[in-house]
Amino acid sequence: MSATSQRSTLFNALVGAVVSVVTAFLPFSPVIGGAVAGYLERRNGASVGALSGVIAAIPLALIIFLAASVFVVVPDPAAAGGIFLFIAVAVVLASLYTIALGALGGFVGVYLADEFAN
Repeated sequence: MSATSQRSTLFNALVGAVVSVVTAFLPFSPVIGGAVAGYLERRNGASVGALSGVIAAIPLALIIFLAASVFVVVPDPAAAGGIFLFIAVAVVLASLYTIALGALGGFVGVYLADEFAN
């Protein structure tokens, strides 16, 4: 893979991640971002969609940790470990959701690019 094609893949994934974050108020927004990335990439849709999901998961994780640090009150110091574990599991599950739906969207985006190429 040449540096130019790698740069375009990363750029397409970044564009898809931005679309995912901007449309985060919609259900299944990672599918939309992954579809945009896959449509721009026109090959390796699931890969670029999953990469888009990884990039979009970073602000998602930061928002979850920020919200938890502001709104979670730990009444007992012994419970802090359990609460941290709960938040960490929530971040991992949210990230997997974002990555999996981004990959699905990337697959759909490549299909749409092929379908509307004529």
